[in-house]
Amino acid sequence: MLAPAPKPWIMEIAPYVPGRATTDDGRRVVKLSSNENALGTSEAARAAFASAADNLERYPDASGTMVREATAAKYGLDPARVIYGNGSDEILHLAAGAFAGPGDEVIFVRYGFSVYEIAARRVGAVPVVAPDKDYATDVDAILGHVTERTRIVYLANPNNPTGTYTPRAEIARLHANLPGTVLLVLDHAYAEYLDIGEDDGGLELAKAAANVLVTRTFSKIHGLAAERIGWGYASAAIVEALHRIRLPFNITIAGQRAAVAALGDSAFVDRSRAHNAKWRTWLAEQIASLGNTGIRAIPSRANFLLVLFEGRLTAEAAYKGLMEAGYITRWLPGQQLGHGLRITIGTEADMRGVAEALRRLAGQAG
Repeated sequence: MLAPAPKPWIMEIAPYVPGRATTDDGRRVVKLSSNENALGTSEAARAAFASAADNLERYPDASGTMVREATAAKYGLDPARVIYGNGSDEILHLAAGAFAGPGDEVIFVRYGFSVYEIAARRVGAVPVVAPDKDYATDVDAILGHVTERTRIVYLANPNNPTGTYTPRAEIARLHANLPGTVLLVLDHAYAEYLDIGEDDGGLELAKAAANVLVTRTFSKIHGLAAERIGWGYASAAIVEALHRIRLPFNITIAGQRAAVAALGDSAFVDRSRAHNAKWRTWLAEQIASLGNTGIRAIPSRANFLLVLFEGRLTAEAAYKGLMEAGYITRWLPGQQLGHGLRITIGTEADMRGVAEALRRLAGQAG
């Protein structure tokens, strides 16, 4: 029988695999697989979300006015140039949909966010992987892969799933050496976890340059992952193109209200950043103290650690052992990281429990 055939490039997509929330036998345990905020959600954002319950029959504001104006005021931006989406993932897909197509090339780093390849393949573009430098971004490698067919460069900073950070000077150098016809997409999903006053200059580039798009999300430090609210900033021409293919009513009334309240609760953001910095450092030190076990953590600037298992204890065995101990982490063999686990920074109790379990597993393997 004849049947509709999907485009061949669609069938080449490896579907996105989310972090698990239960064990193999169905137990609900501590979830450290999706980089969610250990402190939960701002009470102000929670109250704003609840206030939308009496508007369930209404479509949300399709122009995202309150989110655009609040983010613009927070960061000194032009609200007309703020794009909004169902998480920043939607905006990453919009970029590929508007600026790449069959035969075009899309560059991202090895061990980069898996959505970049999906977004590229979805529109028939060719994914081009630039080598890393000890799990960190290598600007020269990216530039070395640019051709006349390159249309987009995706770069997460801090990077997911490695947690590595590319400093401002390197981002500026990357942009300065890209052709003006190439869209540089800077994914700032974890930018709020950087130290106060520290950033890679991405928003400044997006304000002035015609070929830079910065994306951000409310899912991480703001603790609004359930509501899927993302935003981005770029030139008026880029934003206009993205709006042409953006889904209407793509951010909910409740999500918009919660996002605006979250932006106003700087105290919650500060507490979240401080908690993360303290326990990320502590867990990294605990892993370093395991000594000659072949276990090491990649230096991270996000709310997780990528832990590599290069000795007797394998990442798969550690993943299963931690799950048995009550902690679900992210094992990423599908991203060429079969030797690593990404571990979200959780509560103090979570981190102490993970460290104890890793120490026990390393001892058993030794």
